Amino acid sequence: MWTVFRKELTETLRDRRSLFMLVALPVLLYPLLLLGFSKVVRTQTAAREARSSVVAVWGPAPADLLAAGDALDPRPGAGLPAALGEALVAGHLAPPTRDAPKPAADPLADAARAAIKGDVDVVVVAWPGLAERLDAGDQGQVTIYHDSVDEDSRHARDRAERALEAWRAGLVRARLVDRGLPAGFARAVDVVTTNVASEDRRAGQRLGSILPFVLIVMSLMGGFYASIDLTAGEKERGTMQTLLCAPVLPTEVIAGKFLTVWAMTLLAGLANIGSIAATLWRVVPGDPLGVGPGALVAAFLLFLPVSFTTSACFLAVGAFARDFKDGQNFITPVYLLLSVPSGFTLLPGVELSAWTAFVPVLNIALLIKGLLLGDATPDLVFLTLVSSALYAALALALAARVFQREQVLLGGQEPLWVTLGLERRTGQTPSPVMALVFFAVAAVIMFYGSLALEQRGILATLLGVQLGFMLAPTLAWVGAFGLDARRTLSLRLPTARGAAAALLVGVSAWAVVAGVVLRLVPQMPESLVEGLKDVVLLGREPGDAGALALGLLVVALAPGVCEELLFRGLVLSGLKKLGGWPGVLLTAILFGLAHASVHRLLPTALLGVAFGYLVLRTGSIAAGMLAHALNNGIAVVLVHTPAAAAWLGVEDPTAALPWSVTAAGVACCAAGLWLASTLPPRCADEPSRSSSSAP
Repeated sequence: MWTVFRKELTETLRDRRSLFMLVALPVLLYPLLLLGFSKVVRTQTAAREARSSVVAVWGPAPADLLAAGDALDPRPGAGLPAALGEALVAGHLAPPTRDAPKPAADPLADAARAAIKGDVDVVVVAWPGLAERLDAGDQGQVTIYHDSVDEDSRHARDRAERALEAWRAGLVRARLVDRGLPAGFARAVDVVTTNVASEDRRAGQRLGSILPFVLIVMSLMGGFYASIDLTAGEKERGTMQTLLCAPVLPTEVIAGKFLTVWAMTLLAGLANIGSIAATLWRVVPGDPLGVGPGALVAAFLLFLPVSFTTSACFLAVGAFARDFKDGQNFITPVYLLLSVPSGFTLLPGVELSAWTAFVPVLNIALLIKGLLLGDATPDLVFLTLVSSALYAALALALAARVFQREQVLLGGQEPLWVTLGLERRTGQTPSPVMALVFFAVAAVIMFYGSLALEQRGILATLLGVQLGFMLAPTLAWVGAFGLDARRTLSLRLPTARGAAAALLVGVSAWAVVAGVVLRLVPQMPESLVEGLKDVVLLGREPGDAGALALGLLVVALAPGVCEELLFRGLVLSGLKKLGGWPGVLLTAILFGLAHASVHRLLPTALLGVAFGYLVLRTGSIAAGMLAHALNNGIAVVLVHTPAAAAWLGVEDPTAALPWSVTAAGVACCAAGLWLASTLPPRCADEPSRSSSSAP
């Protein structure tokens, strides 16, 4: 027995992968998790401490009510409806007391809840007669309304309570100097804290912290073992070679295996959701948690993009393993990498935001949490679903790419970048896979880069995004992979007819969007319209000649060059290998998604179709640049010169153009596209003289 034990232990310890999984991974993982969690908590706490809490003060409050507090921003009457304010001052509303049951209808609490959903963190109500009672030596009353689910509101409540306690203590000390005061002088102010968070939100907080983590971590186990068995297991059994010899396409093989892994992941997800629901309804009869089946169904539906991504990743990574043991060693780190981010939902204050909407897996986990809390906004939902769909598409493309490499499937070795289709393509143009990977990388750089530049002002943000996060990555990618810049970016001048077509489309495409599309899509939110207007004005007032010239340079010319080189240059040159129109349409969709707004998706994508068609027909990026710059430039001129906008009938940017202007724009745009269609085909992929001998 001792001999066998030594033999097996020696062979096991010789396996470096097993040793890494048993010892090195736990040693590295838990400190990293703890450091990561603690870093997030410290960052959130520091950011919250550095921010002043907005306190809405309702009612006739003394001037020194919150004077003893630090980092408080009192705003008298903020968020208080006029009619309710009059009722409060007139004494028609009764203040809540400590021991009385919570009333069925509390209009003041409802108003406070609405205010806290806006720009207010907490509401402090000074009830009528407070100053008179204090002057008479009697007891006054102040109420704090907060939302216990909102971390900022809880923090503001603590700050307000400390400020009011210090104020009350000062009153008590002043009273103790005098004599003969009536009852209540020792307390002076009765501060009552009322939680305005609804039962649904409190239930969502309790379940939203744990449900996404449990659902993702446990459900991924279903696809974990299935992916190992369908890849490394088949290699070990010797059936992979038989499958590859069968009269089936590689895409059919990967599709069948992917659907199997995905089905097992979904089955595990259904089992987890069903078990959680049954447990909740059995342990807490009557569902006092306030979580209905609709919330659990929504959580499962949102799990679908995650299951797509993880199933494809498991399948792609498992294909590199030689046997079942290798598969476990390969896929376990991937499983941990994909599932652990969902654990951040357990931390207080970590919510779905513009920063977390592009983090794989975590974004869906936080979206589930946000839907349970009722806090998810349409734009964040849109960004999360778009980014998750993008990651799922890239994972599927990776799996398909791996299964097309017979050397990998038969146990051979191949550099990872070659498998991913990211090898240098000296003197060539990008492949469709390379174009999609580049867009994914550029989109993440643009998104987080723009957020990092927000504090530096509109001008710095626009120039930083265009030059630093669009133009620079495009040129760097072309150089790093040895691509033929002339063919990849369509660097040639258009013919006179092509330039005329671009001119006609550029001066009229905006009218088609503003006159036709705005009649079909829901009206844009006022906040989005004002935000776009501020961007075009660069934070200045209309009529400033210097601002107009700067706007034409930054908002029209810079995007016309930088965005066109990225989308109609590098991205379109790869995607048009799928076909002319498929490449144009797919590039236009990516162009719309890159503008990160559900309300701008359709108008921007339609403009992308027009610009892409011009570049496709003329073979020149200059045609797209001209049309793009003219389209943006007209918008800049109309915003900076209200007289011109009034002459065209576009004073209201949220309304559709008059039919007369719309008809003229449609006719002009159609003429430009027709003129482009009459051009003889000019293939931008034709080899340059310097690379005519390249394969």
